[in-house]
Amino acid sequence: QVQLAESGGGLVQPGGSLRLSCVASGRAFSPYTMAWFRQAPGKERDFVAAIKWSGGRTYYKDSVEGRFTISRDNAKNTLYLQMNNLKPEDTAVYYCAARQGPTAWIANMLMRLDEYDYWGQGTQVTVSS
Repeated sequence: QVQLAESGGGLVQPGGSLRLSCVASGRAFSPYTMAWFRQAPGKERDFVAAIKWSGGRTYYKDSVEGRFTISRDNAKNTLYLQMNNLKPEDTAVYYCAARQGPTAWIANMLMRLDEYDYWGQGTQVTVSS
């Protein structure tokens, strides 16, 4: 079994930055893809960014590309999301997710919640002045 634990959320002013972390633990952790999703109050959980664990290929939601950077440290089993120039509409609970088996590297697959096998509990990000 794999456990994912997010951290790094908080309150930040518009234009500010935060870095989220997601530490994976469990036997033989070797994901194919990891991703960040977010869920704003009253809305569905929504894709933010994904990274291929081996090789580091990335894909972003249009509204965050150029502001957010997804990365990973394979040795530490840790996923990151660097968020810059934050906006009030980025306010949400942010979740990390992991998929064990291979999948097609196309947007429609990467953005689907049911493509991922493991989820963290989430970390709150609030962007407000």
